[in-house]
Amino acid sequence: MIKFLRSIVGKLWLTITGLVIIVLAILGMFLLEYIELTFADSAPIKNLFIITGIIGFSMTTFFALFLSSRITRPLIQLKEAAEHVSRGNYNKRIAHTSSDELGELANAFNNMAEQLQRLFDALQHEKEHLSSILSSMSDAVVTFDANGNVILTNPKGSELMEAWENIGLDGESAHSSASNLQSGGTVPKPLHSLFESIVNGSEERVTKLNVFNSVWSVVVTPLFSDEHLRGAVAVLRDVTEEHKLDKLRNDFLANVSHELRTPISMVQGYSEALLDDIAASPEEQRQLVQIIHEESLRMGRLVKDLLDLAKMQSGHLEMHFDRLILQELLHRFERKYTPIARDRGILLEFAMPAEPLVMNRADEGRLEQVLTNLLDNAIRHTPPGKHIHLIAVREIMDGAAWIKLDVADEGQGIAEHDLPYIFERFYKADKARTRGLNGGTGLGLAIVKHFVDAHGGRISVKSKVGEGTTFTIYLPAD
Repeated sequence: MIKFLRSIVGKLWLTITGLVIIVLAILGMFLLEYIELTFADSAPIKNLFIITGIIGFSMTTFFALFLSSRITRPLIQLKEAAEHVSRGNYNKRIAHTSSDELGELANAFNNMAEQLQRLFDALQHEKEHLSSILSSMSDAVVTFDANGNVILTNPKGSELMEAWENIGLDGESAHSSASNLQSGGTVPKPLHSLFESIVNGSEERVTKLNVFNSVWSVVVTPLFSDEHLRGAVAVLRDVTEEHKLDKLRNDFLANVSHELRTPISMVQGYSEALLDDIAASPEEQRQLVQIIHEESLRMGRLVKDLLDLAKMQSGHLEMHFDRLILQELLHRFERKYTPIARDRGILLEFAMPAEPLVMNRADEGRLEQVLTNLLDNAIRHTPPGKHIHLIAVREIMDGAAWIKLDVADEGQGIAEHDLPYIFERFYKADKARTRGLNGGTGLGLAIVKHFVDAHGGRISVKSKVGEGTTFTIYLPAD
């Protein structure tokens, strides 16, 4: 457009200049004839006329060129400014001093460039704002076009798409021709059915997927442009932990119900037997009362353990830390448990150094509960004729002093596949163990781990079926 206007203006001024010259030449010819006919000596006048004509032609040409440059120079500036704007430089402005149409055109162009700059800055701000929101999201966000190609992801979405690129449902291997995200990825196989339902039905879909032993909550929403489907956006959240917690809650309720059902049934049944005078002799009555007493103790231990766990998990469990010489606690256990082990034909051995094992920050009552649970388990699962060892030593690790406690038995041991779960609530490696006065509730080791953690220590276990189990506790020393 600029070149066209410039060409028209240039041709117009050339035409005007040519017409003026032609008219002046014709007038000059008529004037020369008139002078020749009127004056006898016309040579000086002819010379004067020729000089005047040359001067007039020169002035006319100069005036035409001046006007042409005055019009075309702003147009050239406007063309250069438009080229800058087309390359994204919205700061380019045209300097104008005239108040004519060209000045108004330059002013309009400057206003347009300013508005474009403001619009571009606003769009850039919104883009950066949206990008920061997507980048900070813990959920994976992936946008697909109508053909299933990935067109936008946040960092979490990029990681997820790369991880899912060559897998099938439930983590099974699957060959995929999809390239990586940098070259335009496609819908991964776990999302195929959801994406196809969006393309075919254009309705939002919400579901859960199991991929690589992880549970994902997925929301896929269609994207429209002028009522035409142009793609879909998928938001994926890892809900594996929530799924595990939900399962733990259900298992907890089932286990509590299971643990309480048997003692309650026994208490109810034997108490009814006493009320109905089924027990004929005082000895039989005493046996029934003894069973009721044992089952009530079992329910009491279960409730106490549940309360302790609830307090520990809510952070409301009171700990009373003080200075403790561990040998004093161990000697007390030795006096208490040696007769119990001897009655069962088990040899219980304690080993500790002569120098004091001092803890400046210890809750004696909680540590007593830890050792009680571990020794009860060891005695319950160790057959007669075998040994149980409780060994306490002082060790230096990473420049810090620790007290190491080993509770080792020669009992039935724990299967390897059970070891990762034995510190969970209600988990019982021995599914068939008997109930009784010393019967476990499945909460003892969970409580042990909580108390050890509360002292800043750590606990581990090693076991082999048929050879025994060793629990190792590290507690910070003085």
